[in-house]
Amino acid sequence: MNTALHGFGLGLRTEHYGDFSERALARRVDWLEVISENYMVPGGQPLHHLDRIRRDHPMVMHGVSLSIGSTDPLNAGYLRDLKALADRVEPAWISDHLCWTGVDHHNLHDLMPMPYTEAALRHLVPRVQQVQDLLGRRLVLENVSSYVAFAADEMSEWQFIAELLQRADCELLLDVNNVYVSSVNHGFDARRFIDAMPRERVRQIHLAGHEDHGDHLIDTHDHPVCPAVWDLYAYTVRRLGEVPAMIERDDHIPPLAELLDELDQARAVAAAALDKAVAA
Repeated sequence: MNTALHGFGLGLRTEHYGDFSERALARRVDWLEVISENYMVPGGQPLHHLDRIRRDHPMVMHGVSLSIGSTDPLNAGYLRDLKALADRVEPAWISDHLCWTGVDHHNLHDLMPMPYTEAALRHLVPRVQQVQDLLGRRLVLENVSSYVAFAADEMSEWQFIAELLQRADCELLLDVNNVYVSSVNHGFDARRFIDAMPRERVRQIHLAGHEDHGDHLIDTHDHPVCPAVWDLYAYTVRRLGEVPAMIERDDHIPPLAELLDELDQARAVAAAALDKAVAA
């Protein structure tokens, strides 16, 4: 396990499997993030490509089905398969979302936000610790975008996340686009969210695009990163320093070369932000 992984990565998508045979393209990415559930199978082409590409590229694993916040018991079979995949891939870290995806064993196929309450924290902490004990490593949890708030909320999202990171001794995948989307939808200052994040707990950063519907934003991962999110990323780098960051694209996926150009933009934004932080 190489927790010292650094630099700039991309999400590995099936459309780009062949491109990672072309060294001129492949060497422009420092590491890859794989969707865990795509490879939690006993065989087949996905694992063939995973093993081939893994020989040349460090990887991290990112899941969408842990449902850490659900009231259902954690899925023991899912966790066994996740651990088996981690043994195969040897990822630098394993992440999933700070959310719930279903209840009563029904999967809603969406990332539902948590209520930001003390009761929710007490519910989450032992569940996170259970996963960490099984995996033998810290779990990395991602902040999700949201569109409605719970009437029962007792604290802000950033207060809730910071408290969970401390109590459960876990880490954060800071999705800068999700922070921006939620800040617009709920009317808070995105920089307050970034300021509240403990830098020693931030393991990774996601950058992505969204859809602008005028009075609200929808997190879609089907557009390039917009100027406002680049600005927030620059602020994040000035506040938190160098953190491994990646471009996340899940729909309307362009040629790999186009994504690599966007990744170079991330490098440039980060470098300029670090220079500004040093000069300040």
